[in-house]
Amino acid sequence: MADEALIVIDVQNDFCPGGALAVAGGDEIIPVVNRLIQQSAHVILTQDWHPAGHSSFASSHPGKTPFATVTMPYGEQTLWPDHCIQGSPGAEFHPGLEWTTAELVVRKGFRRDIDSYSAFFENDHRTPTGLGGYLRERGIGRVTLCGLATDFCVAFSALDAVAQGFSASVVLNACRGIDLSGSLAAMTQRMRDAGVALI
Repeated sequence: MADEALIVIDVQNDFCPGGALAVAGGDEIIPVVNRLIQQSAHVILTQDWHPAGHSSFASSHPGKTPFATVTMPYGEQTLWPDHCIQGSPGAEFHPGLEWTTAELVVRKGFRRDIDSYSAFFENDHRTPTGLGGYLRERGIGRVTLCGLATDFCVAFSALDAVAQGFSASVVLNACRGIDLSGSLAAMTQRMRDAGVALI
């Protein structure tokens, strides 16, 4: 469909088994994602792209461990292991991902002082990535999302898509979640409540 885009979220080595922030079964989705890419007229990818020493890394906060939370100027922030550092092998797309037809790669998390889960906004929910404007200029009103991880970058992207006036659906068998303290159930419910179609 000409007015629909597939957004593939963060299918990168560090989020797959063996990576610095591996999502269990993260690589299992790749055949499904590749099929969705083949069927889509418009394909957009996001790529987590952190500078070394990013403020969301636990290593940047003495005495803090990964998955602890801290309060940042923009609100609560989960601290992560160092991951998807610009130019590193971990930041590269998984080698099995057939992404050459993608027309746009949105890099996120490249500002040292703010994390970015969503394809549309940084975690302050105010600083845009430009994706909303790109889609509108291209006449695209509907987005389908897949990738890693369901309960963080996929969910926040889907919620922001709906808030931006796009029709959004998430292909659940083309996603895998981290499920940090019940986050998978909570974010699945938030998506449902917001009007995201879960396929």
